[in-house]
Amino acid sequence: MAGMGPPPKPAGERRRRNATIAMTRLPAGGRKGDPPKWPLIDDVVATTQRDMARRQADEYELQLLEPDLQGRQRAAVQRKLDGAQAAATVLDKQIEATAALEAELWRDLWATPQAAAWERLGWTREVAQYVRWKVKAELGDLDASKEARQLGDRLGLTPLALLRLRWEIAPDEVAEQRQERSTQARKKTARQRLRVVDSEAAGGS
Repeated sequence: MAGMGPPPKPAGERRRRNATIAMTRLPAGGRKGDPPKWPLIDDVVATTQRDMARRQADEYELQLLEPDLQGRQRAAVQRKLDGAQAAATVLDKQIEATAALEAELWRDLWATPQAAAWERLGWTREVAQYVRWKVKAELGDLDASKEARQLGDRLGLTPLALLRLRWEIAPDEVAEQRQERSTQARKKTARQRLRVVDSEAAGGS
């Protein structure tokens, strides 16, 4: 008939206005189990610098074996040798410290609630890249600190980042029950103390 519009769509086909995206709930107790295998190679820059320092030290040691090298020239080569050996030692220590910090942070991160989502999404390398930048930042690299902050946001490591990703940490019901029992026990103890005080007061009157 004229003047009549199309029939209404079935309820299941109607487009919901202002529909909200469901939140993904993450376990409050964190992800269980061992962390994934570390996917990145050693820091190429640091290992290359260390190897170069070692090669330089070897070259200076060979120069010191030359019998014609005397006086100031010999002293200059000795100083260069000492410097190259010191640089190689420092870089060795730095590489060892970095590896230890990366391993510790890697384990800690994969025990967080967010790790359950990372595992489901296959973000293993992304988390590893965050670990690398974060460790460099903790060792004093300001540029690395900026990179770590950006990656941390993408991984949901701040409250605002969790909200952007539509992730929420589920309430820890076990912890809440434990807290409730503890609170009730404290109240019960307080009531018992009050009864003791009241009975003593009544006995003294």
